[in-house]
Amino acid sequence: MAEHNPTANDLKKDAAAAGQQAKRDLNEGARKIGEDIRDTAEKLANNSGAENLKERGAELAQNARETAQDYVHRAREVGGEYAGRAKAEAERLYETGQQKASEVAHYAEERYDEVSEMVRRNPAQALGIAAGIGFLVGLILARR
Repeated sequence: MAEHNPTANDLKKDAAAAGQQAKRDLNEGARKIGEDIRDTAEKLANNSGAENLKERGAELAQNARETAQDYVHRAREVGGEYAGRAKAEAERLYETGQQKASEVAHYAEERYDEVSEMVRRNPAQALGIAAGIGFLVGLILARR
């Protein structure tokens, strides 16, 4: 079975999906905090007392801290996951580039050997070709 290597588009889609999920989570958290604030306001309106309001405010602050810590933890997890994927993709691309560079070097070496052998077998022809190319280059450069 072939190993799945995520592409940049896959990583982009995953990041977008994680962003959407974080947005939904933040909206949900904000909705809950809003509901808590409304409950507190209702209790205040019902004149339930300063002590009760103080306790409810402390609860709200604690809930907000916990929610924020949850979001920070989730963001770190998702960020670490995407960093790992990006690193793996970069390593894969580097290895592929190294392999291609090696293949090109090998190909160039073979072509060089072929040209060298041709020049050894036909030195006069090679000299004539080189002179012709030099003449054409000289004409092109002289016209500038």
